[in-house]
Amino acid sequence: MTTDTQPRAGQQTAVIEAKDVVAGYLPGVNILNGCSLVAYPGEMIGIIGPNGAGKSTLLKAMFGLVKIRSGSVHLGTEDITNLKANTLVEMGVGFVPQTNNVFPSLTVEENLMMGLFLRPKKVRERLSSMWDLFPALHERRTRSAGALSGGERQSLAMARALMMEPSVLLLDEPSAGLSPVRQDETFIRTRRINKTGVCVVMVEQNARRCLQICDRGYVLDQGKDAHTGTGRELANDPKVIELYLGTLAKDVESGGEDLVPDE
Repeated sequence: MTTDTQPRAGQQTAVIEAKDVVAGYLPGVNILNGCSLVAYPGEMIGIIGPNGAGKSTLLKAMFGLVKIRSGSVHLGTEDITNLKANTLVEMGVGFVPQTNNVFPSLTVEENLMMGLFLRPKKVRERLSSMWDLFPALHERRTRSAGALSGGERQSLAMARALMMEPSVLLLDEPSAGLSPVRQDETFIRTRRINKTGVCVVMVEQNARRCLQICDRGYVLDQGKDAHTGTGRELANDPKVIELYLGTLAKDVESGGEDLVPDE
């Protein structure tokens, strides 16, 4: 499988592209070693791989939370390498971290309003859109975020990131810590968000489910792109299964039909 990230003939300009990114948390210690990723309009991209491969670090580097030492990140034609997170939010990049992603002492509605503090005049309009997309949150709008279930908190974190109408949404392990039923709900909701026109880049440990719903996937290993392709291609690639996906092999051997992305 190719790891080439250059646009193919006739393709639109990428929504977001990371190219040859080298980055890390400590001086002289790199977690990413020349990592590249590209997402085009309307796409949902999944990032999978073993623990410590640099998946979450890549998202944080793209969102300005980890210093990029070399390489670049572009949002459309704009170079956003190492810009601060608040600037990126204004430019149309949303980010939902894995943990500590809501204000527990604030109500659901107050959390959403915090997501649009840069554009207060659009609060009513955006709240209405979020209630339509997340009806369960509307029912709990006066409840404190700390009283929500794990799945509801994840929905709230996504909704708050969407308040600014981002062109791309970066999700770090959205299903982490959730029950299987709540995981499925989160994946379905993520696909629904993507269907509204928001490009989604998602890091996920649940590789099988991630490959079901993503348009394309990247397998990271030791801070580099080891493989990339469509969800079906990665799910059925023997090398990817053997080296990275573990028990996914049994699912593929029993029939790859259920690995087709859900619509």
